[in-house]
Amino acid sequence: MSLRPHDQLDTNLLRVLHTLLTERSVTRTALKLGKSQPAVSNMLRRLRDITGDPILVGGKSGMTPTERGEQLLLLAKQGLGVMENICHPEPDFFPEQTRRVFHLGAPDYLSVMLIPLIMEAVRLRAPNAGLVVHSLNAGFDYASALERGELDVVIGNWPEQPQHLHLAQLFEDQLVCMLNSEHPVVKKGLSLKYYLEMAHLAPTPYMMGHRSIIDSALAEQGLKRQIKMTIPYFGMVPYVLARTDMIFTTSHCFAMHFSRQWPIAVLPMPLPMPKMRFFMLWHERSHAAVEVQWLRRIVADASREAMGKNPYEVLGGMVNELSGAR
Repeated sequence: MSLRPHDQLDTNLLRVLHTLLTERSVTRTALKLGKSQPAVSNMLRRLRDITGDPILVGGKSGMTPTERGEQLLLLAKQGLGVMENICHPEPDFFPEQTRRVFHLGAPDYLSVMLIPLIMEAVRLRAPNAGLVVHSLNAGFDYASALERGELDVVIGNWPEQPQHLHLAQLFEDQLVCMLNSEHPVVKKGLSLKYYLEMAHLAPTPYMMGHRSIIDSALAEQGLKRQIKMTIPYFGMVPYVLARTDMIFTTSHCFAMHFSRQWPIAVLPMPLPMPKMRFFMLWHERSHAAVEVQWLRRIVADASREAMGKNPYEVLGGMVNELSGAR
Protein backbone atom coordinates (compact mmCIF):
# COMPACT_ATOMS: atom_id res chain seq x y z
CA MET A 1 0.00 0.00 0.00
CA SER A 2 1.56 3.30 -1.11
CA LEU A 3 1.68 6.24 1.24
CA ARG A 4 -0.25 9.37 0.45
CA PRO A 5 1.92 12.53 0.11
CA HIS A 6 0.87 14.01 3.45
CA ASP A 7 1.58 10.70 5.21
CA GLN A 8 5.25 11.06 4.24
CA LEU A 9 5.62 14.50 5.83
CA ASP A 10 6.96 14.54 9.38
CA THR A 11 8.23 17.20 11.77
CA ASN A 12 11.84 16.71 10.65
CA LEU A 13 10.99 17.30 6.99
CA LEU A 14 8.80 20.26 7.92
CA ARG A 15 11.70 21.85 9.81
CA VAL A 16 14.07 21.25 6.86
CA LEU A 17 11.50 22.80 4.48
CA HIS A 18 11.17 25.90 6.67
CA THR A 19 14.95 26.32 7.03
CA LEU A 20 15.61 25.78 3.30
CA LEU A 21 13.07 28.45 2.37
CA THR A 22 14.42 30.81 5.01
CA GLU A 23 18.13 30.32 4.28
CA ARG A 24 17.68 29.65 0.53
CA SER A 25 20.76 27.44 0.65
CA VAL A 26 21.33 23.71 1.12
CA THR A 27 24.76 24.37 2.67
CA ARG A 28 23.53 26.93 5.23
CA THR A 29 20.52 24.72 6.06
CA ALA A 30 22.85 21.77 6.73
CA LEU A 31 25.04 23.90 9.02
CA LYS A 32 22.07 25.36 10.90
CA LEU A 33 20.39 22.01 11.49
CA GLY A 34 23.59 20.08 12.15
CA LYS A 35 23.10 17.75 9.19
CA SER A 36 25.30 16.76 6.26
CA GLN A 37 24.83 18.53 2.93
CA PRO A 38 23.97 15.27 1.10
CA ALA A 39 21.31 14.53 3.74
CA VAL A 40 19.66 17.94 3.22
CA SER A 41 19.87 17.54 -0.58
CA ASN A 42 18.12 14.19 -0.24
CA MET A 43 15.40 15.74 1.95
CA LEU A 44 14.89 18.52 -0.62
CA ARG A 45 14.35 15.84 -3.30
CA ARG A 46 11.78 14.15 -1.05
CA LEU A 47 10.02 17.46 -0.44
CA ARG A 48 9.85 18.10 -4.16
CA ASP A 49 8.30 14.68 -4.71
CA ILE A 50 5.75 15.23 -1.92
CA THR A 51 4.73 18.75 -3.01
CA GLY A 52 5.08 18.27 -6.77
CA ASP A 53 7.01 21.54 -6.95
CA PRO A 54 10.75 22.44 -7.24
CA ILE A 55 10.36 24.66 -4.14
CA LEU A 56 13.80 26.27 -4.69
CA VAL A 57 15.33 27.06 -8.09
CA GLY A 58 18.67 28.52 -9.15
CA GLY A 59 19.01 32.25 -9.75
CA LYS A 60 21.69 34.91 -10.27
CA SER A 61 22.20 35.43 -6.54
CA GLY A 62 21.68 31.81 -5.50
CA MET A 63 18.57 29.76 -4.91
CA THR A 64 15.17 31.46 -4.88
CA PRO A 65 11.75 30.11 -3.84
CA THR A 66 9.13 29.34 -6.45
CA GLU A 67 5.68 30.88 -6.04
CA ARG A 68 4.56 27.64 -4.42
CA GLY A 69 7.69 27.76 -2.29
CA GLU A 70 6.67 31.19 -0.95
CA GLN A 71 3.32 29.72 0.07
CA LEU A 72 5.00 26.71 1.65
CA LEU A 73 7.18 28.96 3.82
CA LEU A 74 4.11 30.36 5.57
CA LEU A 75 2.50 26.93 5.87
CA ALA A 76 5.69 25.40 7.27
CA LYS A 77 5.94 28.17 9.86
CA GLN A 78 2.31 27.60 10.91
CA GLY A 79 2.80 23.83 10.97
CA LEU A 80 5.85 24.06 13.22
CA GLY A 81 3.90 26.38 15.50
CA VAL A 82 1.13 23.82 15.79
CA MET A 83 3.67 21.08 16.54
CA GLU A 84 5.25 23.28 19.21
CA ASN A 85 1.89 23.91 20.88
CA ILE A 86 1.05 20.21 20.88
CA CYS A 87 4.35 19.25 22.50
CA HIS A 88 4.39 21.95 25.17
CA PRO A 89 2.14 22.48 28.22
CA GLU A 90 -0.76 24.90 28.04
CA PRO A 91 0.45 28.48 28.65
CA ASP A 92 -0.12 30.18 31.98
CA PHE A 93 -3.59 31.58 32.54
CA PHE A 94 -3.96 35.20 33.59
CA PRO A 95 -7.56 35.97 34.64
CA GLU A 96 -7.11 39.71 34.22
CA GLN A 97 -6.25 39.19 30.53
CA THR A 98 -8.68 36.48 29.45
CA ARG A 99 -11.62 37.26 27.20
CA ARG A 100 -13.10 33.79 27.47
CA VAL A 101 -16.86 33.45 27.91
CA PHE A 102 -17.55 30.89 30.65
CA HIS A 103 -20.77 28.86 30.74
CA LEU A 104 -22.26 27.79 34.06
CA GLY A 105 -25.37 25.63 34.54
CA ALA A 106 -27.34 26.07 37.77
CA PRO A 107 -30.89 25.67 39.07
CA ASP A 108 -32.93 28.79 39.64
CA TYR A 109 -32.83 28.69 43.45
CA LEU A 110 -29.11 29.49 43.45
CA SER A 111 -29.78 32.85 41.80
CA VAL A 112 -30.16 34.42 45.25
CA MET A 113 -27.57 32.76 47.45
CA LEU A 114 -24.64 31.86 45.18
CA ILE A 115 -24.74 33.13 41.58
CA PRO A 116 -24.30 36.84 42.52
CA LEU A 117 -21.15 35.94 44.49
CA ILE A 118 -19.74 34.05 41.50
CA MET A 119 -20.50 36.94 39.16
CA GLU A 120 -18.90 39.42 41.57
CA ALA A 121 -15.70 37.37 41.74
CA VAL A 122 -15.48 36.98 37.95
CA ARG A 123 -15.96 40.72 37.41
CA LEU A 124 -13.29 41.58 39.99
CA ARG A 125 -10.67 39.06 38.90
CA ALA A 126 -11.38 38.73 35.16
CA PRO A 127 -12.99 42.02 34.04
CA ASN A 128 -12.65 41.17 30.33
CA ALA A 129 -14.22 37.72 30.66
CA GLY A 130 -17.87 36.85 30.14
CA LEU A 131 -20.13 34.56 32.15
CA VAL A 132 -23.37 33.03 30.86
CA VAL A 133 -25.57 31.30 33.45
CA HIS A 134 -27.83 28.62 31.99
CA SER A 135 -30.90 27.76 34.02
CA LEU A 136 -31.42 24.01 34.42
CA ASN A 137 -34.85 22.65 33.61
CA ALA A 138 -36.45 19.29 32.88
CA GLY A 139 -35.58 19.51 29.17
CA PHE A 140 -31.93 20.50 29.61
CA ASP A 141 -29.48 17.62 29.09
CA TYR A 142 -26.68 19.10 31.18
CA ALA A 143 -24.47 15.99 30.93
CA SER A 144 -24.39 16.19 27.12
CA ALA A 145 -23.85 19.94 27.28
CA LEU A 146 -20.77 19.38 29.49
CA GLU A 147 -19.48 16.72 27.10
CA ARG A 148 -19.90 19.01 24.07
CA GLY A 149 -18.25 21.95 25.83
CA GLU A 150 -21.45 24.01 25.82
CA LEU A 151 -21.19 24.14 29.62
CA ASP A 152 -17.98 24.39 31.65
CA VAL A 153 -19.46 23.61 35.06
CA VAL A 154 -22.83 22.59 36.50
CA ILE A 155 -24.01 23.19 40.08
CA GLY A 156 -26.79 21.05 41.49
CA ASN A 157 -28.13 19.04 44.42
CA TRP A 158 -30.06 16.11 42.90
CA PRO A 159 -29.75 12.76 44.71
CA GLU A 160 -28.04 10.78 41.92
CA GLN A 161 -25.18 12.07 39.76
CA PRO A 162 -23.83 10.59 36.51
CA GLN A 163 -20.83 8.38 37.27
CA HIS A 164 -18.82 9.56 34.25
CA LEU A 165 -18.59 13.17 35.48
CA HIS A 166 -16.15 14.70 37.93
CA LEU A 167 -17.77 15.85 41.19
CA ALA A 168 -16.77 18.17 44.02
CA GLN A 169 -18.88 18.80 47.13
CA LEU A 170 -19.61 22.49 47.72
CA PHE A 171 -21.74 22.85 50.86
CA GLU A 172 -24.67 21.53 52.86
CA ASP A 173 -27.77 23.33 54.07
CA GLN A 174 -30.71 22.49 56.29
CA LEU A 175 -34.28 22.20 55.03
CA VAL A 176 -36.75 24.67 56.54
CA CYS A 177 -40.27 25.91 55.89
CA MET A 178 -41.32 29.36 54.65
CA LEU A 179 -44.83 30.74 55.10
CA ASN A 180 -46.71 33.99 55.63
CA SER A 181 -45.74 35.45 59.02
CA GLU A 182 -49.47 35.97 59.79
CA HIS A 183 -50.30 32.29 59.32
CA PRO A 184 -51.82 30.77 62.52
CA VAL A 185 -49.27 27.95 62.44
CA VAL A 186 -46.50 30.43 63.20
CA LYS A 187 -47.94 30.92 66.71
CA LYS A 188 -49.27 27.39 67.21
CA GLY A 189 -46.12 25.63 66.07
CA LEU A 190 -45.65 23.51 62.96
CA SER A 191 -46.46 19.89 63.79
CA LEU A 192 -46.05 17.01 61.34
CA LYS A 193 -49.85 16.76 61.10
CA TYR A 194 -50.13 20.43 60.10
CA TYR A 195 -47.22 20.09 57.65
CA LEU A 196 -48.83 17.18 55.79
CA GLU A 197 -52.29 18.77 55.70
CA MET A 198 -51.27 22.27 54.63
CA ALA A 199 -51.31 23.42 51.01
CA HIS A 200 -47.75 23.30 49.67
CA LEU A 201 -46.10 25.52 47.10
CA ALA A 202 -43.32 23.67 45.23
CA PRO A 203 -40.86 24.40 42.42
CA THR A 204 -41.38 22.91 38.99
CA PRO A 205 -39.01 19.90 38.77
CA TYR A 206 -35.82 20.84 36.92
CA MET A 207 -34.63 17.26 36.49
CA MET A 208 -36.75 14.88 34.42
CA GLY A 209 -37.67 11.73 36.35
CA HIS A 210 -36.17 12.90 39.66
CA ARG A 211 -38.31 13.28 42.79
CA SER A 212 -37.28 16.09 45.12
CA ILE A 213 -35.25 15.29 48.23
CA ILE A 214 -38.28 16.35 50.28
CA ASP A 215 -40.79 14.02 48.64
CA SER A 216 -38.26 11.17 48.55
CA ALA A 217 -37.64 11.48 52.31
CA LEU A 218 -41.38 11.63 53.04
CA ALA A 219 -42.09 8.62 50.83
CA GLU A 220 -39.49 6.57 52.71
CA GLN A 221 -41.60 7.11 55.84
CA GLY A 222 -44.88 6.40 54.05
CA LEU A 223 -45.85 10.10 54.06
CA LYS A 224 -46.96 12.53 51.38
CA ARG A 225 -47.48 16.28 51.39
CA GLN A 226 -50.24 18.17 49.56
CA ILE A 227 -48.65 20.09 46.68
CA LYS A 228 -51.31 22.45 45.39
CA MET A 229 -49.29 24.82 43.20
CA THR A 230 -45.92 24.80 41.43
CA ILE A 231 -43.82 27.69 40.13
CA PRO A 232 -40.94 27.76 37.62
CA TYR A 233 -38.94 30.55 39.29
CA PHE A 234 -37.81 30.73 42.89
CA GLY A 235 -37.94 34.51 42.80
CA MET A 236 -41.74 34.21 42.79
CA VAL A 237 -41.83 32.43 46.17
CA PRO A 238 -42.05 35.45 48.53
CA TYR A 239 -44.66 37.13 46.32
CA VAL A 240 -46.89 34.03 46.47
CA LEU A 241 -46.40 33.34 50.19
CA ALA A 242 -47.11 36.96 51.10
CA ARG A 243 -50.57 36.62 49.55
CA THR A 244 -51.54 33.02 50.33
CA ASP A 245 -51.70 30.49 53.16
CA MET A 246 -49.32 28.04 51.46
CA ILE A 247 -46.06 26.66 52.83
CA PHE A 248 -42.78 26.32 50.93
CA THR A 249 -39.97 23.92 51.89
CA THR A 250 -36.49 25.02 50.90
CA SER A 251 -32.92 25.63 52.09
CA HIS A 252 -32.21 27.72 55.16
CA CYS A 253 -30.06 30.25 53.30
CA PHE A 254 -32.75 30.87 50.70
CA ALA A 255 -35.48 31.25 53.33
CA MET A 256 -33.52 33.60 55.58
CA HIS A 257 -32.64 35.86 52.66
CA PHE A 258 -36.30 36.59 51.91
CA SER A 259 -37.47 36.63 55.53
CA ARG A 260 -35.41 39.80 56.03
CA GLN A 261 -37.29 41.62 53.27
CA TRP A 262 -40.79 40.10 53.32
CA PRO A 263 -43.49 39.23 55.90
CA ILE A 264 -42.18 35.66 55.83
CA ALA A 265 -41.66 33.34 58.80
CA VAL A 266 -39.04 30.59 58.74
CA LEU A 267 -39.83 27.42 60.74
CA PRO A 268 -37.85 24.21 61.20
CA MET A 269 -39.07 20.99 59.64
CA PRO A 270 -41.41 19.04 61.95
CA LEU A 271 -39.57 15.78 61.20
CA PRO A 272 -35.94 14.79 60.59
CA MET A 273 -34.92 15.39 56.98
CA PRO A 274 -31.63 14.90 55.12
CA LYS A 275 -29.57 17.97 54.45
CA MET A 276 -29.45 19.54 51.01
CA ARG A 277 -26.04 18.74 49.54
CA PHE A 278 -24.79 21.00 46.78
CA PHE A 279 -22.03 19.93 44.42
CA MET A 280 -20.23 20.92 41.24
CA LEU A 281 -19.95 18.72 38.14
CA TRP A 282 -17.65 18.92 35.13
CA HIS A 283 -16.54 16.67 32.25
CA GLU A 284 -13.16 15.04 31.66
CA ARG A 285 -12.75 17.16 28.49
CA SER A 286 -12.23 20.28 30.64
CA HIS A 287 -10.69 18.63 33.71
CA ALA A 288 -7.14 19.82 32.93
CA ALA A 289 -8.07 23.11 31.24
CA VAL A 290 -6.49 25.88 33.32
CA GLU A 291 -9.27 28.39 32.57
CA VAL A 292 -11.98 26.00 33.72
CA GLN A 293 -9.91 25.03 36.77
CA TRP A 294 -9.91 28.74 37.64
CA LEU A 295 -13.71 28.92 37.26
CA ARG A 296 -14.12 25.88 39.51
CA ARG A 297 -12.03 27.61 42.19
CA ILE A 298 -14.24 30.70 41.84
CA VAL A 299 -17.36 28.56 42.40
CA ALA A 300 -15.79 26.78 45.37
CA ASP A 301 -14.68 30.06 46.99
CA ALA A 302 -18.12 31.63 46.45
CA SER A 303 -19.74 28.58 48.04
CA ARG A 304 -17.59 28.94 51.15
CA GLU A 305 -18.47 32.62 51.30
CA ALA A 306 -22.20 31.89 50.91
CA MET A 307 -22.05 29.52 53.88
CA GLY A 308 -19.64 31.63 55.91
CA LYS A 309 -22.15 32.02 58.72
CA ASN A 310 -23.38 28.93 60.54
CA PRO A 311 -26.85 28.29 59.07
CA TYR A 312 -27.91 26.15 62.02
CA GLU A 313 -27.48 28.63 64.87
CA VAL A 314 -30.91 30.18 64.42
CA LEU A 315 -32.51 26.81 63.72
CA GLY A 316 -31.15 25.30 66.92
CA GLY A 317 -33.11 27.76 69.04
CA MET A 318 -36.21 27.34 66.91
CA VAL A 319 -36.12 23.55 67.20
CA ASN A 320 -35.83 23.72 70.99
CA GLU A 321 -38.67 26.21 71.20
CA LEU A 322 -41.03 24.26 68.90
CA SER A 323 -40.08 20.67 69.67
CA GLY A 324 -43.20 20.18 71.79
CA ALA A 325 -45.61 21.38 69.09
CA ARG A 326 -48.34 18.91 68.09
